[in-house]
Amino acid sequence: MFATGVTIVTARAADGALVGLTANSFNSVSLSPPLVLWSLSRSAGSMPTLSAGSHYAINILAADQMTLAERFATRNIDRWADVQFEVGVGGAPVLAGAAASFECFNRSRYEEGDHVIFVGEVERCAHRVGASPLLFHGGRYYTEHPL
Repeated sequence: MFATGVTIVTARAADGALVGLTANSFNSVSLSPPLVLWSLSRSAGSMPTLSAGSHYAINILAADQMTLAERFATRNIDRWADVQFEVGVGGAPVLAGAAASFECFNRSRYEEGDHVIFVGEVERCAHRVGASPLLFHGGRYYTEHPL
């Protein structure tokens, strides 16, 4: 019953393959140095790429990106078909139209329970002026909300 924003965490595997997944376990950690965190299930198929890679991007989704959130949460599809992005720091894809993005060095990882907590050092960030956030609460996405 905790409302959250919605992110897509993206990275590039050593073989050049693109990796991306929808996540709502995102939080700021520190301003100096700039650190953020997110968590991933140990059983996730993308775990080997994300734990071994040097960089990833956390794309904070805007309200008009709900279909993108659903796509990157779906298994056994080409999540990247027709997705527009720029190559960011360390090769991580930065999604076009995101409300904000954090391009991170994969600083540290902590195994806790059935998840791994990733702490990223923000090397570059950006935001889309006027973008309204995509929210998730009670198993549903919300695109309209008074702010």
